[in-house]
Amino acid sequence: MQRIKRGDTVEVIAGKDKGVRGEVLRVDPKKEGVVIERVNIVKKHQRPMQAGRQQIQPGIIEFEALIHLSNVMLVCTQCDTPTRVGYRLDADGVKVRVCRKCGQDID
Repeated sequence: MQRIKRGDTVEVIAGKDKGVRGEVLRVDPKKEGVVIERVNIVKKHQRPMQAGRQQIQPGIIEFEALIHLSNVMLVCTQCDTPTRVGYRLDADGVKVRVCRKCGQDID
């Protein structure tokens, strides 16, 4: 089970965007990173290219870059604080994420 999933609210705990909260747009398990909405905005100088039938426009584009999982912390929906994630088995035997501060289920 993943510690952070798409749609979760997380807070950045290290780096240039420290203290900023946002929603997770994408999780990349191979690179151990997440893309967060309006966080870690980088600029890329794009060359004009032909991609199939589409023409990619040149210029400077801005997009959200990947942030390593160790630099973000899940925000609990109940206590509204960044917290570590614990796990427990539900009554049905389903693994559930749990807030380490208040003990409430996150899922």
